[in-house]
Amino acid sequence: MLVDSRWSLATLANGQRFLSFAFVAGSAIIDSMATITIRQLDEKTKTRLRVRAAHHGCSMEEEAREILRSALTSSSPIKGNLAEAVRRRFAEFGGLDFELPRRDAMRRVAEFGE
Repeated sequence: MLVDSRWSLATLANGQRFLSFAFVAGSAIIDSMATITIRQLDEKTKTRLRVRAAHHGCSMEEEAREILRSALTSSSPIKGNLAEAVRRRFAEFGGLDFELPRRDAMRRVAEFGE
């Protein structure tokens, strides 16, 4: 017995769309292949997919699988550093002015004579 898995696009009461995954298991044997249906794909995108698939000598379905595979396995480039990310995140709240404590002169190093 195989597992049937389907992706569906549902609409909430307020009109927002979400992607839901229905999973029906029949036994311990699990089929690793899933089916995905993409609705409301504009004609221009479909045509570009067909041309790209023909260029690579494969079906539109295989080309879509390859696009998803490469998009989901490649790591996204890291932009900036953590300090810059934090600064951008909290920039709208403005800065804070801290009164820096007064510094004393450095203490002398203890000398242990014999």
